[in-house]
Amino acid sequence: MIYSQRIRDLREDKDLTQTDIANLLNTTQSYYAQYENGHRPLPIDHLITLCKFYNVSPEYILGFTNTVKPLPKE
Repeated sequence: MIYSQRIRDLREDKDLTQTDIANLLNTTQSYYAQYENGHRPLPIDHLITLCKFYNVSPEYILGFTNTVKPLPKE
Protein backbone atom coordinates (compact mmCIF):
# COMPACT_ATOMS: atom_id res chain seq x y z
CA MET A 1 0.00 0.00 0.00
CA ILE A 2 1.66 3.15 -1.21
CA TYR A 3 -0.40 5.42 1.05
CA SER A 4 1.24 3.97 4.14
CA GLN A 5 4.65 5.26 3.02
CA ARG A 6 3.19 8.56 1.80
CA ILE A 7 1.52 9.39 5.12
CA ARG A 8 4.71 8.48 6.96
CA ASP A 9 6.81 10.69 4.68
CA LEU A 10 4.38 13.61 5.01
CA ARG A 11 4.42 13.30 8.80
CA GLU A 12 8.20 13.07 9.01
CA ASP A 13 8.65 16.02 6.63
CA LYS A 14 6.81 18.16 9.19
CA ASP A 15 8.78 16.68 12.12
CA LEU A 16 5.60 15.34 13.71
CA THR A 17 5.16 12.21 15.79
CA GLN A 18 2.64 9.47 15.25
CA THR A 19 0.97 10.69 18.44
CA ASP A 20 0.58 14.18 16.95
CA ILE A 21 -1.25 12.79 13.93
CA ALA A 22 -3.23 10.30 16.01
CA ASN A 23 -4.51 13.22 18.09
CA LEU A 24 -5.49 15.05 14.90
CA LEU A 25 -7.45 11.97 13.78
CA ASN A 26 -8.91 11.41 17.24
CA THR A 27 -7.40 7.94 17.51
CA THR A 28 -4.53 6.29 19.37
CA GLN A 29 -0.88 6.25 18.37
CA SER A 30 -0.88 2.45 18.06
CA TYR A 31 -3.95 2.53 15.81
CA TYR A 32 -2.39 5.22 13.61
CA ALA A 33 0.87 3.25 13.45
CA GLN A 34 -1.07 0.42 11.83
CA TYR A 35 -1.98 2.77 8.95
CA GLU A 36 1.68 3.64 8.44
CA ASN A 37 2.71 -0.01 8.65
CA GLY A 38 0.05 -1.07 6.16
CA HIS A 39 -1.67 -3.35 8.67
CA ARG A 40 -4.94 -1.42 8.66
CA PRO A 41 -6.73 0.37 5.81
CA LEU A 42 -6.99 4.14 6.04
CA PRO A 43 -10.63 5.19 6.49
CA ILE A 44 -11.94 7.80 4.06
CA ASP A 45 -12.65 10.32 6.82
CA HIS A 46 -9.02 10.08 7.97
CA LEU A 47 -7.83 10.43 4.38
CA ILE A 48 -9.85 13.64 4.04
CA THR A 49 -8.47 15.01 7.32
CA LEU A 50 -4.90 14.23 6.30
CA CYS A 51 -5.36 15.81 2.87
CA LYS A 52 -6.63 19.00 4.47
CA PHE A 53 -3.94 19.00 7.15
CA TYR A 54 -1.04 18.44 4.73
CA ASN A 55 -2.75 20.38 1.90
CA VAL A 56 -2.19 17.60 -0.63
CA SER A 57 -4.54 15.86 -3.00
CA PRO A 58 -5.95 12.44 -2.19
CA GLU A 59 -4.46 11.27 -5.49
CA TYR A 60 -1.00 11.95 -4.09
CA ILE A 61 -1.58 10.14 -0.80
CA LEU A 62 -3.18 7.18 -2.58
CA GLY A 63 -0.32 6.93 -5.07
CA PHE A 64 -2.18 7.80 -8.27
CA THR A 65 0.30 10.61 -8.91
CA ASN A 66 3.78 11.47 -7.74
CA THR A 67 3.10 15.18 -8.10
CA VAL A 68 2.28 16.91 -4.86
CA LYS A 69 -0.70 19.12 -5.69
CA PRO A 70 -2.45 21.30 -3.14
CA LEU A 71 -6.13 20.86 -2.58
CA PRO A 72 -8.31 23.10 -4.73
CA LYS A 73 -9.72 26.15 -3.01
CA GLU A 74 -13.33 25.73 -1.94
